Amino acid sequence: MLDVTTANEIADDARVRGNVARLAAAQALTGANSAVIFATGSIVGATLAPDMSFATVPISMYVLGLAAGTLPTGAISRRFGRRAAFIIGTGLGTLTGLLGSFAILHGSFALFCLATFLGGLYGSVAQSYRFAAADGASPAYRPKAVSWVMAGGVFAGVLGPQLVQWTMDVWSPYLFAFSFLVQAAVALIAMGIVAGVDMPKPAPSDLHGGRPLLTIVTQPRFIAAALCGVIAYPMMNLVMTSAPLAMKMCGLSVSDSNFGIQWHIVAMYGPSFFTGALIARFGAPRIVATGLLLEAGAATIGLSGITAMHFWATLMLLGVGWNFSFIGASALVLETHRPQERNKVQAFNDFLVFGMMAIGSFSSGQLLANYGWSAVNMVVFPPVALGLVALSLASWARRRKARLEAAMGEFPDAI
Repeated sequence: MLDVTTANEIADDARVRGNVARLAAAQALTGANSAVIFATGSIVGATLAPDMSFATVPISMYVLGLAAGTLPTGAISRRFGRRAAFIIGTGLGTLTGLLGSFAILHGSFALFCLATFLGGLYGSVAQSYRFAAADGASPAYRPKAVSWVMAGGVFAGVLGPQLVQWTMDVWSPYLFAFSFLVQAAVALIAMGIVAGVDMPKPAPSDLHGGRPLLTIVTQPRFIAAALCGVIAYPMMNLVMTSAPLAMKMCGLSVSDSNFGIQWHIVAMYGPSFFTGALIARFGAPRIVATGLLLEAGAATIGLSGITAMHFWATLMLLGVGWNFSFIGASALVLETHRPQERNKVQAFNDFLVFGMMAIGSFSSGQLLANYGWSAVNMVVFPPVALGLVALSLASWARRRKARLEAAMGEFPDAI
């Protein structure tokens, strides 16, 4: 017969599966919103900005919003529950679409940057979907829960760029103005979905329990996880942000750019159907290392040519590499904290990731404008090497600790 603990884990996993379904759907819709920004941001920016070197600033503002929203998202989730944070986020997503459309219609670069910043705040809330999916799940189910929610992004890869393709000329000559209005409607639909997520407010004991944050984030395993996330996401963002404008500069069409972004997003989230199973079988560090190597491979393809096929192959391989490295790094983070510590640790991790993304993103336009597409790809290699070294050192430290504790006749700490 099953013992009480096992029965409780099964019951919890059943509730978690219901949340996973809703969060995966919300991930798809939120991802469609971000896809609109990534597919159009640098093109609209080039049209509205006073100088071509500012063309990618709207996307950089999106990334800045991602960074700025992570800690408030964690604080709201901890105080009022994750569902409250989710509803606030989708409200910001609606404002993103309305303001973005207004900015394009009135030719305001500043307002368009504000719209994409709000989109980043929405995206920062959506980044917590993957962690929320693991709340209350058994240890064996957690990587799968994270992976399945991320799989919702596959539909974003289809919906977002197609939404742009279908709507970009509706209000000609105001390219993409109607696309952002539709984006607002998509965010409203997402609001209805996340409102049904079964996540009660935290217990009073969870508000003040757990170890100090400094104690948790100085663990070698957390350092490696956060560093790899800091490398995987910003490097992917650097290349993806630059690609649409680089394709335009190389004489390729907007349709070519939309196709590349569409399949990049599919490649980002498609592997999620089995990434969790791979992590369970081979361990998160190996999957993270594989992802980082794939990102380096994508940059190598980007250096080898400037045809549409080269851009598409770069973006697709980059997406798969991001999936492995980022989901693997997220799974590593889940191993470093206790349940009552989750909101502050997860929010701090995302703050590091998206803070670094914001810093790097503001330089992407200058890098592309002044040094070209090749320089964008060359930047990828040194951080990837650093991430691989950090993973190796963290794994060595974990094995060494286990050997020492075994030699003293003690069981290794679970964390």
